[in-house]
Amino acid sequence: MDDLDLLVVGSGSGNSIPEQEFAGWEVAIAEEGTFGGTCLNVGCIPSKMLVLPADRVVEAREATRLGVDLPPPAVDWPAIRDRVFGRIDAISADGRVYRATGERVGLLEGHARFTERGTVVVGSTEVRASQVVLATGSRPHVPPIPGLTEVGFHTSDTIMRVASPPEQLIVLGGGYIAAELGHVFSALGSRVTVVTRGDRLLRAEDVDVSARFTEVFGRRVELHLGAGVERIRGTAGDVELDCTFGTINGDALLVCTGRVPNSDHLGLEHTSVRRSPSGLVVTDEYLRTDQPGIWAIGDVRSPLQLKHVANREADVVWHNLLHPDALRRVDHTVVPHAVFGNPQVGSVGLREQDLRASGTPYRVGRRDYGGVAYGWALDDRTGFAKVLVSPDDLRILGAHVIGDQAATLVQQLTTAMQFAIPADRFAREQLWCHPALSEVVENAVLDALG
Repeated sequence: MDDLDLLVVGSGSGNSIPEQEFAGWEVAIAEEGTFGGTCLNVGCIPSKMLVLPADRVVEAREATRLGVDLPPPAVDWPAIRDRVFGRIDAISADGRVYRATGERVGLLEGHARFTERGTVVVGSTEVRASQVVLATGSRPHVPPIPGLTEVGFHTSDTIMRVASPPEQLIVLGGGYIAAELGHVFSALGSRVTVVTRGDRLLRAEDVDVSARFTEVFGRRVELHLGAGVERIRGTAGDVELDCTFGTINGDALLVCTGRVPNSDHLGLEHTSVRRSPSGLVVTDEYLRTDQPGIWAIGDVRSPLQLKHVANREADVVWHNLLHPDALRRVDHTVVPHAVFGNPQVGSVGLREQDLRASGTPYRVGRRDYGGVAYGWALDDRTGFAKVLVSPDDLRILGAHVIGDQAATLVQQLTTAMQFAIPADRFAREQLWCHPALSEVVENAVLDALG
């Protein structure tokens, strides 16, 4: 049995914790799968690298309204796919080699689980560690639909490496993964049908943004909203969904019904670590679990499931391990996120439906992209920025943008919220570059101010 000062379970954001400051510690990382975690291998990075060429195809198809007639784009899927994974796979492999051959940090390959002896078994190796960081991430949720497990289906873990785009792709789900991958395959050659129980796509977003995204994206894909799936039949190349309204056929099925934390096979029953009803590891604001010496970061503990949140939590645990007498809290007060579909969505803070439900007074400011000069250049007729402001102290309570560069535009509003810059100062005391698209943010805030 090996004794460790620190064991990090998972090689995603947790891989950034054991750096040179831990010289003199006995440290190891445990990893059972592909090195580098969800974001690098099957999540945000490869999906966004696929979104970029998909965006270019949509732009080419829509260029006619700008007076430019382009021939139909020729899509070379193997070249697109190999550009993505030729880079990603090399980074993953190099990361594994770096940890496996490094002198400071050991690499333990295999599934890690706690035992009743108070140790951790990784593969066939048993270790005892003074400090353990759980950074095991999440995995795609597979819903209990009759027939699903008998039919070959894809998740976000597999669909991005297919040999060729499916001719007729059925996407089950209406959240951000369905929006992004539905956009990718719709643009790059598939006829896409989206099936979801909700009455609109992206229901986690502000209601106006969700409705607008559903409207615009529905022009490029076939949507079946409010559709319950009763049974799935067929094979990997011939799939049939029996829904509440009828039958849908396709040659491939992509299941995008959320993600679940990888906490259920860690042997946590042999510890005092608690899990929420949804399986999230419970921590305090310092990211400590109920068992001293066990910490958790990222998707295994956070319902937000965002890489930038996991990275910040890794920074906090890094500090707290080294400075146990000066612990830092993780701040989840202002957390932006984006959906890289087409149109793009950026959001931070409260939604209008949240403010209505709580009875919180608020002002709404809104500006269409077409109401500013760069929006004219884009000939954008659907994008807008929406800002929610407190009438009492002019705090920005939330901001929601849909359209070109939305993920970048919302960051300016995130800054104002994080540093408590009142809406009037934010809009009126800085110079806004003209005719940049950022003017849509300026005008939305001014509209909220009346």
